[in-house]
Amino acid sequence: MDLRQLPALNAIKAFEAAARHESFSRAADELFVTHGAVSHQIRALEADLGVSLFARDGKRVRLTETGRRYATHVRTALVALADATRQIRAGDRERRLVVSMLSSFAARWVTPRIGSFIEAHPQWDLELLSTNALTDFARDDVDVAIRFGFGKYSGLHAELLLEEIFFPACSPDFNGGELPQTPADLAKVPLLRSDDELWRPWFDAAGLTDWPEPKRGVLYQDSSNLLQAAIDGQGVALTRRSLAMHEIAAGRLVRLFDVAAPSPWQYYFICPPQMLETARVKAFREWVFDEVGRFKQLFDRACEAGPAASASRAAHALRVTP
Repeated sequence: MDLRQLPALNAIKAFEAAARHESFSRAADELFVTHGAVSHQIRALEADLGVSLFARDGKRVRLTETGRRYATHVRTALVALADATRQIRAGDRERRLVVSMLSSFAARWVTPRIGSFIEAHPQWDLELLSTNALTDFARDDVDVAIRFGFGKYSGLHAELLLEEIFFPACSPDFNGGELPQTPADLAKVPLLRSDDELWRPWFDAAGLTDWPEPKRGVLYQDSSNLLQAAIDGQGVALTRRSLAMHEIAAGRLVRLFDVAAPSPWQYYFICPPQMLETARVKAFREWVFDEVGRFKQLFDRACEAGPAASASRAAHALRVTP
């Protein structure tokens, strides 16, 4: 076999992800590259092979019959390569703990806390995978996943980790410090939007039942970027408790009002049942559930204390300097 005839591996990876999702955008999110980069890699692969792998219809793509057959062979080859690599790494695999989670949750909730786990368990090499793609435990080299969803994960151990709620928040310096005093005051300020956080359920909870979903302004596809826009004073964001609490504790955000809307999605601790018997997963499970318990208590105290005192008390508990 002449291995020089093999296409570029980056192009193959881009094609496999795009074929699995039938979307260049979702493939780009999974691979942490731009939509344009995925499109370029696939066009180069098509030119190299002399065939069309995708049929394009505006912004939508679908596999051609040739592309579908090729995707099956490519996926089989990549799985075999991953299995071979996993076997070679097996010698030190027991020392590695691989945890997959949403990028926003990793950045805003896990990263500020994970130092305590690393300090308590130096015998394991922790690897955090920040991705919005669902984990395939049969294919991916992952021990545990924390996912934001409905909790229905067939064949896997799934435990409710953290109930989520939504509420409005903004920078304490927003609008020159003249912050909205009632939910109705939100009609006078920019409302930041994202694909994941819709205002409509919160409007209902606040009694604003005739308010439509905002349609104007920047639409953020990443919750972490939405939160940063609020910190920068661009407007009022409807944010998740898990993502906003650290910023509230640090004084970079202020929660507006006492009204919260429950989320239809919750955070779940997920792993193959057999992984629960391993020492590294047991330790991580104990740590993350302890941290969630502490987080809930801190949030409740902060809310009871009111906006002015909550930042100071929460910051002290989190060892954050406001």
